[in-house]
Amino acid sequence: MTLLQVCGVTKEFVTRGEGTMARKSVFTAVDDVSFEVELGETLAIVGESGSGKSTTARIAARLLEPTAGTVVFDGQDVTRATGKELASFRNNVQVVFQDPFSSLNPRYTVERIITAPLTYQGITPKGGRRAFTQELMERVGLNPDHCRRYPAQFSGGQAQRIGIARALAVNPKLVICDEAVSALDVSIQAQVLELLMRLQRESGFSYVFIAHDLAVVRQISQRVAVMNRGRIVEVGTRDQVFGDPQDEYTKTLLAAVPRINPEWDARRRGKRAS
Repeated sequence: MTLLQVCGVTKEFVTRGEGTMARKSVFTAVDDVSFEVELGETLAIVGESGSGKSTTARIAARLLEPTAGTVVFDGQDVTRATGKELASFRNNVQVVFQDPFSSLNPRYTVERIITAPLTYQGITPKGGRRAFTQELMERVGLNPDHCRRYPAQFSGGQAQRIGIARALAVNPKLVICDEAVSALDVSIQAQVLELLMRLQRESGFSYVFIAHDLAVVRQISQRVAVMNRGRIVEVGTRDQVFGDPQDEYTKTLLAAVPRINPEWDARRRGKRAS
């Protein structure tokens, strides 16, 4: 079942140079991009910084309005949705941002942060907000007794878990992860990735996973879309894209991934064995 369809989306930004007589210019960040996400699937969108992947994600989440094209969610065109229709979309699509500390209000307790989506949707959880918060914190690997603490009292990995818990509060069908692990240490990245995959197995929701790290993409995705200069240049299953890339840009990205020299690795293993 197709959950999300992004069809021919384009996003242009108007810029103006310095000075009173400066002319306006148009920068096309996203150019005629189309993709689909199936229910329960993880689609990774990968590319270099400036490729347009985060702008695409924000359009899909209705955080940016497209200049052209449509966004269809669960069979409904939500490109220009407002009011109750937009509120329903927000209930089903949540975002986990790159920097947890900039996306969490430093003046709010964890309990208030996690239950904020419920407040906006007018939902009162059974058992009360405290019990609801503690249950979600435990689910994402946080100490539920810390629900009255503030974001600054947590590490980066813990703060990102708070952001994930907030995204799950309204039981969404789609979670958009915009570089959700790129600001974390490698060891913490692995833990958060495992958490994201476990949560998907438990709840069956879909991911759009934005990343520039191909090792991360290979671990979490079922399908991969490669973006370059605002366009999707290749889409395929994970094995297709990594095993038999068709576009030259994709081949360049893969060639840039550090690899261990097989002969050096064999010698290293031999020394360990002896």
